[in-house]
Amino acid sequence: MKRIRAKRWRTIAGGAFAAALAAAISAIIFLRGPAVSSADEAAPPEARPETSSAPASDNGGSAALRLDAAAQKRIGIETAPLRAAPRHEEVRAYGRVLDLASLTDLAGRYANARAQLDGARARLEGSRSAYERSRSLYKDQQNVSAAQVQSAEAAFRSDQAGVAAAEAQLNAAAAAARQEWGPTLGQSLIDGSALVSRLIGWQDVLVQVTVRPHAVLSAAPATASVDVPGGSRAALSYVSPATRTDPLIQGRSFLYVAAAESGLLPGMNVSALLPSERSGEGVLVPDTAVLRWEGADWVYLRTSAETFVRRRISTMVAAPGGYVVANLPADAPIVTHGAELLLSEEFKTEIRGGEND
Repeated sequence: MKRIRAKRWRTIAGGAFAAALAAAISAIIFLRGPAVSSADEAAPPEARPETSSAPASDNGGSAALRLDAAAQKRIGIETAPLRAAPRHEEVRAYGRVLDLASLTDLAGRYANARAQLDGARARLEGSRSAYERSRSLYKDQQNVSAAQVQSAEAAFRSDQAGVAAAEAQLNAAAAAARQEWGPTLGQSLIDGSALVSRLIGWQDVLVQVTVRPHAVLSAAPATASVDVPGGSRAALSYVSPATRTDPLIQGRSFLYVAAAESGLLPGMNVSALLPSERSGEGVLVPDTAVLRWEGADWVYLRTSAETFVRRRISTMVAAPGGYVVANLPADAPIVTHGAELLLSEEFKTEIRGGEND
């Protein structure tokens, strides 16, 4: 009887272990996904779409994707040859989004000094008129005493001094604006033009761009760009030379403005790109060919009738209808439509390859 019970216990334990093992295998298969669909299992090998991937030596480390003609037609792959285009080299620089609290304070200080001057001038006009009137009446002996004339003159002289003091305060505020922010921003603050108004109103932000001392750049370009945290890029418009350099870089510094909606915030350190006078050769990549994935820009090149490789590119140099890129060969066929679907096929191929390991 004891032998029978021990045998039954071993049978139950073995069954429980087998069930647990089957559940674990099922969970792994569920997490990784099915190897092929039921339709693919039923179809003979020659009837299935031919997709495979293998390491490629000429594409920066990404995988080569093999896709037969029928599959390409089904997902709508279109290609076009890359055309040569001139490419202007760019200088990478250090950018910092500035805090505009002092600019706002100076704008308020200047506006207050302007109001004080306007009030002093109005008082001076009144006292001048009163003094001239009393002096005229005194000369004509029309019931105005010498004491009244002296009192009117004193008020007039006091208001003259008040105007001079108000003018000095206004000039000091203007000089402080020019010294701290440069002649362009300083004059904009004085004139109340749109440049400073947009900065104070948080429609634009101010970016100081500093180039390295050895950078080949004869003058600040009219336009530039910065990489915004999160993967986007913001356009910059030149304002003026900066009044001080970055203490760490010790190079020439320039002030640029960018739209506040770009996502740039005061205190951010960003990487800037400034076009230089140097130029080279590149190819024009159309917008429709660019695939943005994992914070980078990619394209697919056709390397044979049924083979594609994914290449990472830089979209720093914009051109009408696309970008000028330096690391792609001219006349190479590039996928202009269907890049996203190729990426999906690439993932499917990797999953199938992993399940066959």
